[in-house]
Amino acid sequence: MGTASIAPDLQLADMMSDCYADPLGFVMAAFSWGEPGGPLKDYDGPDVWQREFLERIGREVKEHGFDGKMPVTPIRGSVSSGHGVGKSAMAAWIVCWVMSTRPHAQGTVTANTYTQLETKTWAAVKRWMGMCLTRSWFVVADHRLYHKDHKDSWFCAPQSSKEENSEAFAGQHAADSTSFYIFDEDSGISDTVHEVAEGGLTDGEPMIFLFGNCTRSTGHFHRACFGAQRNLWKPVVVDSRQSKFTNKEQIEEWIELYGEDSDFVRVRVRGIPPRASDAQFIDQERVNEAQKRKVATLSDEPLVVGVDMAWGGEDDNVVRFRCGLDARAIPAIRVKGEFTRDPQVMVTRLADVLQQEWLGRKVHTMFLDSAGIAGPVGARLRALGHRNVQEINFGADSPDPKARYMRDYMWMKMKDWLLRGAISSESQLESDLVAPGVRPDRQQRVWLESKEDMKRRGVDSPDDGDALALTFAAPIAVPKRDGRRTPMPQNWAWS
Repeated sequence: MGTASIAPDLQLADMMSDCYADPLGFVMAAFSWGEPGGPLKDYDGPDVWQREFLERIGREVKEHGFDGKMPVTPIRGSVSSGHGVGKSAMAAWIVCWVMSTRPHAQGTVTANTYTQLETKTWAAVKRWMGMCLTRSWFVVADHRLYHKDHKDSWFCAPQSSKEENSEAFAGQHAADSTSFYIFDEDSGISDTVHEVAEGGLTDGEPMIFLFGNCTRSTGHFHRACFGAQRNLWKPVVVDSRQSKFTNKEQIEEWIELYGEDSDFVRVRVRGIPPRASDAQFIDQERVNEAQKRKVATLSDEPLVVGVDMAWGGEDDNVVRFRCGLDARAIPAIRVKGEFTRDPQVMVTRLADVLQQEWLGRKVHTMFLDSAGIAGPVGARLRALGHRNVQEINFGADSPDPKARYMRDYMWMKMKDWLLRGAISSESQLESDLVAPGVRPDRQQRVWLESKEDMKRRGVDSPDDGDALALTFAAPIAVPKRDGRRTPMPQNWAWS
């Protein structure tokens, strides 16, 4: 290979060497900020809090003075913020910086749910590495980022944060380089995973960083940012109103709607913990336990089906089954919204569901989300002889005074059920169940965050969660001994 072809790579290697203790300098040099026609044409560099965070990391690298042999104290950092301030970008920059400046570095990236990890956190790593000056050195795939010539010793990989997967965080050591961990949306990650990751911080020049909205007033992330361990982690708290990247009009709308000191604004805007125990309506631990739990089902337990409709939008139509405590045995049916612009498609599919036997059972009752044109679909199904179909209006009054609307009532019942029931380990269902926050209510009723607000903060509509919640729309009695179904109530005022 000629000198001309080697020189550019050597120059790039020299540049990366100069950035070893200068992550901010790396970020400014490695990406084409403000380049006309480029993906960063409208940006001149990191935000103020991002600059200060990167500068602090650089100072600690210099202070520790790792010599390639003797291990040094881990570099730690935690960021609790409101929505949209650029935490995922920061996580990606750190990955790019460490991988580009430290030969044979080894890293793990995780997030509270697999969907968050795959579609947000790791997607950001892939996107920024694709824009990085050193991108030609690496292979960036869905499940691994590695140096082309050192696949097994110079890499970073995404890992599920499920507690039963905690051992995947063990055994990561880089005695002559950097072993690093990045936790995104860390408030929902169990203490067990953090404890195992600590074992990878004993050699070399280790680093660990936590990012998230502090949705809980307990757990490792809360202790690192606001509790007993804050001196160890040196937390940064970022108010969304102070970030140059956030939608200020949307933030003001939230403040006007919920109130400056509401838990919603405290967590999603101010970056501080909720006053209540959890700003998430359903906590991650409850979901994890339901995924592992084994349950028994009686032979006469009625099979109930919930159907969340998309009607041609970007969301899915989702059909979920529940038989008593078991919402795992029968897999969900998912139909893309784009395929159901013709209502007859769903009529045909749901009629098939009602006609079949599922693990020896026929459907006792099917509850449909009444949004859009579910009414005509329900009417057509009944005209076909399926009298066990009922539309449910999510915005109707709740039959229970402890919940504000019908949707809140169903989710409240589902939350209680999760303490005893069993669900599958599907990442989409898991993400949906922990996604909605709660809104303040003067009468202390359950009042979930709206789907519109969820989408505005970058969270998808909880189609799978709503479908399962629909199975709790009304109590279903055990069928009579003679095989006849118990009639559905006639006074469903809330439906």
